[in-house]
Amino acid sequence: MDHPHHPTSSKVSSSSAEEINYPHDDDGWEDVEQDPADLQHIVCFFDEQVFPNLLAMLAHCKEAHNFDFVSKRDEIVTSFYGNIKLVNYLRQQTKAGKPVPHNVTRNDIEPDEFLTPVLEADEVLFNLDDIDEGKEQETHINGEQRIKQLEDELQRTQSQFMEYKLAVKKNFDERMKTDEAGLPQQVLQDDDSHYFDSYAYNDIHETMLKDSVRTDAYRDFVYENKHLFRDKVVLDVGCGTGILSMFCAKAGAKKVIAVDNSDIFIKALENVFLNGLQDVIKCCHGKIEDLDLQVEKVDIIISEWMGYCLLYESMLDSVLWARDRYLTPDGLSRPTALQPKPKILTQKSVIPSHMTLHVAAFADPEYIASHIHYWNSVYGFVMTSMLDGIYSNVKVLLIEPSKLASESEPILQLPLHTVSSKELDFSNPFSITLNKDIDALDGFVVWFDTFFTSSRKDLNPQNTRAENWPKGAPHGIAFTTGPHGTATHWSQGILLIDHGKTGPEPLKAGTQIEGQMSYKKTEENSREVEISVAWKYNGAEQKSQKWFVR
Repeated sequence: MDHPHHPTSSKVSSSSAEEINYPHDDDGWEDVEQDPADLQHIVCFFDEQVFPNLLAMLAHCKEAHNFDFVSKRDEIVTSFYGNIKLVNYLRQQTKAGKPVPHNVTRNDIEPDEFLTPVLEADEVLFNLDDIDEGKEQETHINGEQRIKQLEDELQRTQSQFMEYKLAVKKNFDERMKTDEAGLPQQVLQDDDSHYFDSYAYNDIHETMLKDSVRTDAYRDFVYENKHLFRDKVVLDVGCGTGILSMFCAKAGAKKVIAVDNSDIFIKALENVFLNGLQDVIKCCHGKIEDLDLQVEKVDIIISEWMGYCLLYESMLDSVLWARDRYLTPDGLSRPTALQPKPKILTQKSVIPSHMTLHVAAFADPEYIASHIHYWNSVYGFVMTSMLDGIYSNVKVLLIEPSKLASESEPILQLPLHTVSSKELDFSNPFSITLNKDIDALDGFVVWFDTFFTSSRKDLNPQNTRAENWPKGAPHGIAFTTGPHGTATHWSQGILLIDHGKTGPEPLKAGTQIEGQMSYKKTEENSREVEISVAWKYNGAEQKSQKWFVR
């Protein structure tokens, strides 16, 4: 998952739908016979008999199997999602060949795995509101009581069920803070809740899916390396809409565990169901660190965790935790004194496998004039108060290669098979040389390259650049978020330099800039990043500045 919601970057997308013209003449509709294809096919919970409606099926369950679904539901279900869980629990028990669970309890149906449909196109899930309509016919109560009952049922069942059918649920996390027994769960910290809430809505996922550089790279690597995925267990950390999980399932994975803690989880579950992949993909709601995935190890971990300037939002920490906890041991082989070379592995992987963070000099007098100097006189008025924060927050922009004043320098290498979380806070030196005369060093630019390799022997050498990676290379795929590549939703991170009262100075081509760049999580929010740079050139006094990715 990542982050088109950055305050300094906005993307607008629109969608359209075909106009559907419905007939306005209602005459004669009563005489039209119902198409047999439109009839319901309600399969019994405990045998293979099929019924024309839900109430008939439930009556059969009560008579033939001595299981009163309505009474059991009233006994153990306290929320709408409990209805869904109870249905899928019963289906799972039957699928496993177990006897009728007359003593099913609230705790039995508590796991979120029972939100996943067991039976493909299970019409019971789309007709649960029929139960209360049937109860209405059997109940004799006064008018006021019935009105109140109908209001409660409408709020509890019909409205929420429409949400489920459309996979539209905006407050799932908040509802799940209280379990079936009404016991309060641990409330997320503010930085976590804001982070996960930001991924609950369609727009951010539409932006990411339509980023063809990003999505095509994952798809192409998976489909071009089906031998890696065939009959393997895959863990998708931060699954979002489920797109990567579905790629892996189509590539032949035996099992895919899709994990997400945002509200988008319910839509991923529905997407999996709509594409008939529920027997392969298991959707799990929650933070990866808090879940019991009910597997000892996985063969492959796939994740789209990258943020602005690479490390914004700190999702990589969760991927590395999952790697250390779940990835098969031989997937993490390291050289030792008795094993001078790493074992070559073609089937145990973290995807993507390697990242490189780049820094370069930035010089764009047009941008400075348009966005900085502009506020000195706006229709004759001084509005420099609008510059507050301009030099302290990273600007997320797409820039032209001509705005670079140097070649880039790799500032950080991240081999995903071996890097540790503590290495994500770093301070590394860099040296860049200006390749043209400039009126001022306006700032620094950072971006990252992403590499997907099919073997540990193909770990990225230090100076490999994604824009030079040969297309169709047999050993993997790569893409860059830098100015020389096709634009992505990550853009580039611009660190504008505040020259203060002394102002900038012109620099000549060939000037060497020596510096030290540091990344660390902010004290206020562990998902935000503080970037610090100290630099000097031409023997001048060292300068330093810090910026925040928020």
